[in-house]
Amino acid sequence: MTTVLLVDDEKLIQRSLEKTLLRAGFDVLTASDCKSGSEVFSQNKNEVNIAVLDLNMPGFDGTPKTGAGFDLLDDLKMKKASLPVVILTAYDEVNKAKDAVSRGASAFFVKGREQGLVELIQKILG
Repeated sequence: MTTVLLVDDEKLIQRSLEKTLLRAGFDVLTASDCKSGSEVFSQNKNEVNIAVLDLNMPGFDGTPKTGAGFDLLDDLKMKKASLPVVILTAYDEVNKAKDAVSRGASAFFVKGREQGLVELIQKILG
């Protein structure tokens, strides 16, 4: 079974993505900020196959932060260097996409086409 760690602070988006991933046959662990995302990952490190992280959400100190997903990306990569990570964003920001990939993310995905995310995850996990 493939397990996805999904971290997004927007409840409706998180629920929608979680449903889409569950329907596609993935196990899904959810969190809504960097701190809880890091904790959930640490507790399930061996089960998590891929992480999907929102770009902008509360950071490790609990306050909303632009680019907080990068901090969590760095944190997860320190714990498991081989972990594929997809960064989610609401906006099509090409420079951020390049940042995400240069910082070790496998891909960058603009929210809104949930089925596309399923296909992207399947492609990354191949």
